[in-house]
Amino acid sequence: MTYKVIARKWRPQQFDDVVGQHTIARTLQNAIQLGRLAHAYLFTGTRGVGKTSTARILAKALNCMQGLSPRPCDECLSCVEIMQGNATDVLEIDAASNRGIGEIRELRENVQYAPSRDRHKIFIIDEVHMLTTEAFNALLKTLEEPPPRVVFILATTELYKIPQTIVSRCQQFDFRIISFEDIFQRLKKILTAEQIQISDLSLRAVVKASGGSMRDAESALQKVISLGGEQISDEDVSALLGVVQQEFLNRMMQAILTPDYQAVVDIIQQLFERGHDLQNFLRAFMEFVRHITICKISQAEYHLSLLPAEDLVYIKSVAGQLQVEELIRYYDLLLKADNEMRWTPFGQFHVEMTFLKLASLPHLVSLEEIIAAIIDRGGAVPLRSASQPRQAL
Repeated sequence: MTYKVIARKWRPQQFDDVVGQHTIARTLQNAIQLGRLAHAYLFTGTRGVGKTSTARILAKALNCMQGLSPRPCDECLSCVEIMQGNATDVLEIDAASNRGIGEIRELRENVQYAPSRDRHKIFIIDEVHMLTTEAFNALLKTLEEPPPRVVFILATTELYKIPQTIVSRCQQFDFRIISFEDIFQRLKKILTAEQIQISDLSLRAVVKASGGSMRDAESALQKVISLGGEQISDEDVSALLGVVQQEFLNRMMQAILTPDYQAVVDIIQQLFERGHDLQNFLRAFMEFVRHITICKISQAEYHLSLLPAEDLVYIKSVAGQLQVEELIRYYDLLLKADNEMRWTPFGQFHVEMTFLKLASLPHLVSLEEIIAAIIDRGGAVPLRSASQPRQAL
């Protein structure tokens, strides 16, 4: 049998399998069960959140030979053909490569014919926002009043590009970004079924790289599995996915708080020699600052649920050393440095200077303190002594 990548092998085949979209799945199941089906659906949302998979499951539910059902059998000829992508009465159209008025006119002619075998003739148009204005106009009337037993399912990642006249004629479902916890549990289930062992730390790195997209998470997991071997080290996973190890973030924060300027330069040099993208390190440190800020201002740890316990302990200790105003300054400086990376020909120097600035901040008098001194102390500006560094962690 031909090998299938994880994203294809584990594509959801039932509504209950679609991760993170329970409300949409339940609504569609109820509509099928009660016979309240729309003639046109519009699925919107970012990439990899289940739009096309849900469209195919809906097509199976409408055409299953065992009868109209919210849980298609996945065994009859119709279900199997839809899963394989070669069903006669279920046409999947990629609007990115079939975007002109000619293709839509051909679709309109095809709509007039009754289903050759199945209960419904279903048109799944992916990336529908890529259609031209003329193509949308040609589709409009057919979409509003299609022949009996014809169902349109439109999917898009860019809703704002679709004319409102099209949107108003569809039943719209907004697919949300999948939570990291849902992705984590789904990947754990896949690894258990595939009998592959990967540490939770590495799996969190995979989830983190997904950005809320299940397909991206499964693709990243595929890369990790391709490393092979009975055990895959956390360091190998970090290098493969370009994820900065927490050790470097902790060391850099300690160098900033001490402050230890030599350690700052040494850490950047180590990252450079290991082939890390220094802009990724900047962004990882920005996220690290965000974690510390959340820990500082909130007692709800669900914001940091994917972090290992030992990392959370360190973050709490850092949060006790810094004020919210300082963390905001850190973030502003890092964001400015990230934006400037595209213009500088000296990436390593730029990153070094950015973190040296962060390390020097504890010894600088803030603007608020200067203003307070001018107003309340008759102009005597307070000076923070460099001989009294912040307590090292």
